[in-house]
Amino acid sequence: MEDVVNVVLLGATYPPEMMEYTRGLAQVGARVYGVGDTPRQALPPLAKRYLHDYLQVPKLMDEQDVIQRVLQWVKGLKIDRVESLWEALVLPAAALRELLNVPGMSRDEILKFRDKQIMKDTVKAAGLRVPHSRRIKTVADLEAAAKEMGYPIIVKPIDGAGSANTYRVNSDEQLEELLPALRDVPEMICEEFIDGEEFTFDTLCIDGEIVFMSVMQYFPRPLLQRTLEWVSPMQITVRDMHDPRIAGGIKLGKEVIKALGMKTGFTHMEWYLTSEGEAIFGEIGARPGGALVVDQMNYTCDVDLFKEWARVVCHGHFGSPTTRKYNVAAIFKRAQGQGNIAKIEGLDEYLVRHRPWICVNRISKIGTPRRNWRMTLLSDGYLIVRHPEWDRAHQLATEATNNIHLYAAY
Repeated sequence: MEDVVNVVLLGATYPPEMMEYTRGLAQVGARVYGVGDTPRQALPPLAKRYLHDYLQVPKLMDEQDVIQRVLQWVKGLKIDRVESLWEALVLPAAALRELLNVPGMSRDEILKFRDKQIMKDTVKAAGLRVPHSRRIKTVADLEAAAKEMGYPIIVKPIDGAGSANTYRVNSDEQLEELLPALRDVPEMICEEFIDGEEFTFDTLCIDGEIVFMSVMQYFPRPLLQRTLEWVSPMQITVRDMHDPRIAGGIKLGKEVIKALGMKTGFTHMEWYLTSEGEAIFGEIGARPGGALVVDQMNYTCDVDLFKEWARVVCHGHFGSPTTRKYNVAAIFKRAQGQGNIAKIEGLDEYLVRHRPWICVNRISKIGTPRRNWRMTLLSDGYLIVRHPEWDRAHQLATEATNNIHLYAAY
């Protein structure tokens, strides 16, 4: 029987998928000391079931305050690991590891995965293709970068996640219009716009060695998902990892992980495939992908990566078969109109027609308030479907995108 491992988990209950990692840790024999800003009495049942202890902090994003509270809380305890799987908390987790002298990546090592300019400079120094980019601290910096690179350009936070506060700028006029939206972002990165299809390269590593990997394609690319309200975003994992179309991205991803010095845990990388077949690095985080990426990988292989991550972190080995059985698609729906969901078209017929291939139906029910699509990719619910054949999986996802419609009204 493996030894009990005491794990401090920052952000143990939010976003909601973090509770699955709490479960995974507990199921491999860890004692989970969760940290969050949710009141103890409001913790969901899943969290209460698997947390060994819990520390409520006033502001989870107040790094120094959280660090001091955690240090005081665990004083006298033997802490074996400090982890976080949420982008915003990976740096304080690394700082706590150093202060508590526990294994894991240091703050300087994690910074290569968090600061996008350091990240790109490091990857470029390894001889890999990255978009041309510059760190931006002032309006003058931004204007100079735009002049140097030429339009279109991408402007986004230096430490952002996903496509939040990310903008494509096509002209001086658009740049001028964008400036007010950037005033609250202390530091940005301006980079060359890469025209191409967008994929992920997701891994689970032990001491820098990849023990699980997966590739997923976005439809359309995330920047368009974030800017076009009428779009029903979809994303599909690739069953066949030997597909020549993604070979360059896999090779690139492996080299990026080596260049950045990844040790143990998840990575989530995004990369572009140009019409000429060139694979170009986008960015990478030392954490799992959000918005159902891990769920899709689970359904791809019929595996529990929440638990396998915990086994990797706590015990240093991966314990499940990784045969890829399916291409798995997630389709996110956005209601038309405002107010509560009042009408749903096409869903019942879709569920009957494709029932053998449907994994999850979380489409919002009638009467549910419409969610702000700009704030969450999950929007007004989602479907997860799968099929062994790529073309059929893509067809299933496209049909859900085109034929299922939600309408909201007051």
